[in-house]
Amino acid sequence: MRRAELFAIFLVVTSLALPGSSFSACIVDDTGVEVCLEGKPSRAISLYGAFTETIWELGGGSALIARTKNDNTIAELEPLPVVGTGLRPNIEYLMALRPQLIISRSGKSSGETLSMMRQRGLVVAAFDPRTLDELYSVIERIGVLWGLSGEAQTLAGGMRARFEEIIAVTAKVKERPGVVYEIRAEPLTVAGTSGIVDAIITAAGAVQLVKNDKKLLMLDIEELMNINPDYYIIQRGPMNKNPLPPAERTHHSKLKAVREERIFYVDEKVFSRPGPRVAEAAETLSRFIFPELWKR
Repeated sequence: MRRAELFAIFLVVTSLALPGSSFSACIVDDTGVEVCLEGKPSRAISLYGAFTETIWELGGGSALIARTKNDNTIAELEPLPVVGTGLRPNIEYLMALRPQLIISRSGKSSGETLSMMRQRGLVVAAFDPRTLDELYSVIERIGVLWGLSGEAQTLAGGMRARFEEIIAVTAKVKERPGVVYEIRAEPLTVAGTSGIVDAIITAAGAVQLVKNDKKLLMLDIEELMNINPDYYIIQRGPMNKNPLPPAERTHHSKLKAVREERIFYVDEKVFSRPGPRVAEAAETLSRFIFPELWKR
C-alpha cells in the first residue's frame, strides 16, 4: 500500500476519561507495520534528528533516554548516551537500554537496521515523509504514540498556516528562478524531486531544475553545466562538511549562479530534515531569493 493510504488507516485507541485509567495507542507506520503501546512511553529513543525535534516540540522529550551521534540540536538532550549513528546504531546497546519504543527512519538506507531491530524484539515505528502532507501525518502519529494528539494537531496546523503565508507571498512571483540544491560536494550529490527539499524550494517561490524522482542523486558536472541554475544552494552539515566554495572549484566557477554571486549556504539540519523547522527553511530561502517581497 502507498504511504498516503496507510496514513488514512492508522488506529487510535485511548481511554483517559477517569483518573488512573489506562492508555493504549496504535498507529500504522510507513512500513505498513501496526505499532501499539500499552501506556505512554517513558523510555524512548529517536534515531533521527528530525523526529527528535518533533518529539521535543510536542513536549515528549522527557521520555528520551538516548540519542544518535549527529543528533545535537537540542542542548538539553546532549548529555544522553550515544547509541551510534541513525543508520547504524549499536543494536546491543539499544537492547541494554530497554526502550519501550524506538522512532526510526524507514527506506532503503535503513531497511537492514530496521529489520534487525524488529527481529530482536524491539518496538520500532519507522517513517519516511517526503511531502508536507506526509510530514504532518508523521507528526500526528508520533503525537498519538506519546498521548499528545492535541499538541501534534496544533504543531501540524501551525506549520500548515505558516506555509500558507509563505506561499501567499511568493504567489506574486511572475517568473520563478531555477535552483540546484547541493547535498554533498564530493562526489557531487544533489536533491531530486522526491523529498522535503523540493517542497521547501517550491514554497519559497523557486523551482528545482534537477527533474529526477529521487530524494538525492549523484550529478555529472557536465549535466550541472547544462542546467546552469539561477541559484546554487549548498547545505553544510554531516553530509557536506566544509565544502569548497564554488568559485574555487574547477568547473563550478563557470555557472551563472556563481558568476552572479547567487550562492546560498544553508544548515543541513534545518533544510534537509523533515521536521518542525521546514517552514522556517522555506521562509529563509524565500527571503534570500526575493528580499523585495519581504520588505514590510
